[in-house]
Amino acid sequence: MKYFDEMAKGGHEQLSFNYDKASGLKSLIAIHDTTLGPALGGCRMWPYEKEEDAVYDALRLSRGMTYKSAASGDNWGGGKAVIWGDPKTEKCEALFRAFGRTVQYFNGRFITGTDVGTVGSDFVWSKMETDYLVALPEEYGGSGDSSILTAYGVWRGMKACAKEVWGSDSLTGKTVAVQGVGKVGHHLVDHLIDEGAKVIICDINPDYVRRVTEKHSEVKVVKPEEIFAVDCDIFSPNALGAVINDETIPQLKCRIIAGAANNVLKEPRHGDLLHEKGILYAPDYVINAGGLIQVADELMGYDPERAKRKVGNIYNALLAIFAISKRDGIPTYRAADILVEERLQKIGAISRIYTTRD
Repeated sequence: MKYFDEMAKGGHEQLSFNYDKASGLKSLIAIHDTTLGPALGGCRMWPYEKEEDAVYDALRLSRGMTYKSAASGDNWGGGKAVIWGDPKTEKCEALFRAFGRTVQYFNGRFITGTDVGTVGSDFVWSKMETDYLVALPEEYGGSGDSSILTAYGVWRGMKACAKEVWGSDSLTGKTVAVQGVGKVGHHLVDHLIDEGAKVIICDINPDYVRRVTEKHSEVKVVKPEEIFAVDCDIFSPNALGAVINDETIPQLKCRIIAGAANNVLKEPRHGDLLHEKGILYAPDYVINAGGLIQVADELMGYDPERAKRKVGNIYNALLAIFAISKRDGIPTYRAADILVEERLQKIGAISRIYTTRD
């Protein structure tokens, strides 16, 4: 991989390689775009096979955070940290304190928290070395479980989709197929049942299925491999990414795809196929931004009601994206990108106006 070429292609500002001999820390921090503000993005810990894989992840994920933050209406840039290591065996105080020192070096240009392979308690060690953390445990000043607001945002996003497709945002009587009822999915089911929707679920973890069915006996359960072909109004992916692909699209019997999973489309062309088939797709980085909005609110002094109002605005963000999609005759995933890119361009132009604050 030619790192500078990859950065130029993706529009990245900075890529930092960080090593600490004493702890064995090998980390990367990628900053994609700081037009709107300091870069905000989680820290992933993963045992990559090779260095290039870690770099690719940092670059890809940091760019995604720029788009997610910009679409949410918040004023944060996009960044991502990656620790190259096994989260099951290599976590220790020295590692995360060394990582905290690395974050502090950026002096607020980069702010981080949990991601795949890390949990809030890991960063209690990092907090000893840096001020620039979010998503800590509540007892250390964090805002708590972000899956609750993420699910709320997905539910609000579904209602916007319903408004676009059927002219009413009511989900009463609609059938929703929920793929994955883990951290976010089971909270989403609560919202759907409370509104009177009919819910079909699946999960590879039987304990997650049991947790939902014990609370909501009316929920129908199918095998994971059957969920794509069920008759439903809304298909909601809340587990793995890349689930909308050449194999699954021909099976779909829905009008809407809206869920909390990241990178739902295996390739951009799959968004084109959905558009051609008349299936409305809620771009994942918009509808699942509730967690980001919550932890970003910590940086203002966390206010639960304010954060919930911001997450609720996912409804309006999606309606704006659907309007662009109709106006330009383009798929919604592309319309979302245009919304973000237009905002970055306009705010970037404003920032070039010199004031005494500069």
